Amino acid sequence: MQTETIWNDIYSKGPQTSSGKPGLALSQFVGPLRVGTALELGCARGDDAVWLARQGWHVTAVDVSYVALDIAARNALAAGVLDRTTFEAHDLALSFPEGQFDLVAASFLHSPQDWPRGEVLARAAMAVAPRGHLLIVEHASRAPWSWSPENTHFPTVEDTLASLQLASGAWAHRCLCPIARTASGPEGQSATVTDNVLFLQRLT
Repeated sequence: MQTETIWNDIYSKGPQTSSGKPGLALSQFVGPLRVGTALELGCARGDDAVWLARQGWHVTAVDVSYVALDIAARNALAAGVLDRTTFEAHDLALSFPEGQFDLVAASFLHSPQDWPRGEVLARAAMAVAPRGHLLIVEHASRAPWSWSPENTHFPTVEDTLASLQLASGAWAHRCLCPIARTASGPEGQSATVTDNVLFLQRLT
């Protein structure tokens, strides 16, 4: 099954409105930054993209699913920020948005398929403009309701940092840390899970 088909099916069955809340790491680390241009990889329903636009960012939001992009665009319209958001369809293993951005964010950019995640994240780093920031938030443990097999090996912060293939001395490591949070499942379940956060600034 193609990647687009899988995610179209997932978003067709899920909520059609935005929660109105950004990811915890996004609000914590990006909130204090000076606004500019932002690229969000894997925008889903548009929660983070809408929040960024409300803060004044000009956002390019990307997803492989046209269903997700339609939902995100409707949520941006309802929030009054459609003029500061652009939505693009990309299978990031095959194509990538053009240009450089003051912020590139990738939150939970995982796939149930075999997918070149390390290569995509390395490309994301290349899309960060000088003095800009890269924020990656990823699963570091398995929620009980996850589609991931129980024996899934999750990357460490060091694993993901190495996959970015960053030039020595070209980046400042603002935060490389695992964090715990309370996650909610599709049927109201609750569990404490661990995420990795990589927040980096490009120096040159």
